[in-house]
Amino acid sequence: METVSQRLPEPSGAGQASFEDRTYRKVILRILPVLLLCYMAAYLDRVNIGFAKLDMLNDLQFSNTVYALGASMFFWGYFLFEVPSNLLLHRFGARMWIARIMLSWAIVSMAVAFTVPLAKFFHIESETMFYVLRFLLGICEAGFFPGVILYLNYWFPTRRQSRVLSGFLMAMPISLTLGGVVSGWLMTRMQGVQGMAGWQWLLIIEGIPSVIMAFVVLAFMANNVDAAKWLSPEEKALLKANLETDSKGKASSLREVFFNGRVWLLVLILLTFNTGFYGLAFWMPSIIKSAGISNPLDIGLLTAIPYGIAVIAMTLNARHSNKTGERRLHAAIPAIIGGIGLILSAYFANNVVLSIIFLSVSASGVLSLMPIYWTLPGTVLSGVAAAAGIGMINAIGNLSGFTGSMITAMAENLTGNINNGTYVLGACLFVSAGLILSIPKAMLGNHKVDTAAPAGQLSQA
Repeated sequence: METVSQRLPEPSGAGQASFEDRTYRKVILRILPVLLLCYMAAYLDRVNIGFAKLDMLNDLQFSNTVYALGASMFFWGYFLFEVPSNLLLHRFGARMWIARIMLSWAIVSMAVAFTVPLAKFFHIESETMFYVLRFLLGICEAGFFPGVILYLNYWFPTRRQSRVLSGFLMAMPISLTLGGVVSGWLMTRMQGVQGMAGWQWLLIIEGIPSVIMAFVVLAFMANNVDAAKWLSPEEKALLKANLETDSKGKASSLREVFFNGRVWLLVLILLTFNTGFYGLAFWMPSIIKSAGISNPLDIGLLTAIPYGIAVIAMTLNARHSNKTGERRLHAAIPAIIGGIGLILSAYFANNVVLSIIFLSVSASGVLSLMPIYWTLPGTVLSGVAAAAGIGMINAIGNLSGFTGSMITAMAENLTGNINNGTYVLGACLFVSAGLILSIPKAMLGNHKVDTAAPAGQLSQA
């Protein structure tokens, strides 16, 4: 049977992109920048609580245990509403649902800045108000990340996802890099403005990008291939044909999700490596502070270094995996490197230079495995099963936000040293590496792509 790409004339000249390559490049340039900016805004809102903590605890008279419990409450709300949110996105469309997610979480995130006034208004303790707001923030943000992963599955077959995911996930270290600098600057320069603390301004100002991106999503995002007015009929036919071929043999019912051993293996992998990652993200400012750095701006600048290096490492690892078609070692080795780096950063916590070096190693390892990992759910799930399965994987996996923060807090309470919990977080990454090495070969396949295309072009899969 003749395909669309076969019917259309190919451009002459060696190295020119095929019709298929041009179509996918067109899709990437249209949807990836919007998703990238959304994720950057999401991560600003997610990790700014780690910077706000530096002064927030004193102002509100919260202990580290109260902070840790409040920070972890986010993930319980996230856990409970992750799957329902993804199913609603699948039913009502990504455009409206992602915009709703971003607008609601921005409002709640900014409300944390007014924890004390809100507590007085509702006649409850400020600690309780903090817990409630963090829980609501989790509910509001639930479904964003798995929703985006699901959304990419509406456009790209499995063989083309690793490169797209690496581009999307680059937002994480970039936002953490910029967020560190901006957060430190805001807490320093905005202290006392209009009678509010720097950490309050931090939460308010860093919520604004999410509000803006909610309206950008409504204006520019298409729900699926059929809704994309910027695609020609031939381009739509090609994309839909590739997706139909890619979906063959995958689980497509809800029952297949909950009784699929491969899905549960992916859950365990995410649970273990995310424990290390969230522990790193939430507590890195405190780890740096324990090394003797007290100025918030300096802490922000030093925090930016590990994530800036991680951008380069993640890009190179994803590119090499895409080139070779190998994924198991490209995920397992970074997990091991991340664990070693995390442990050594704690061991040399009193040496600022060595601590930053090993934090950089850890961040590079943990973030490098993520784009590889998130291609795996799409190899076994499709349709409503993908919506529920990706949501479930991310929901249970993100309970590591609770375990990661609580492990660190408990270690500090028991030993008096915040860095002792970091050894446990590093060990979790070793466990994750072992689980990755146990992934069946049938889930991995060989997705090597042609590298003959000129640099900057999508290679033909």
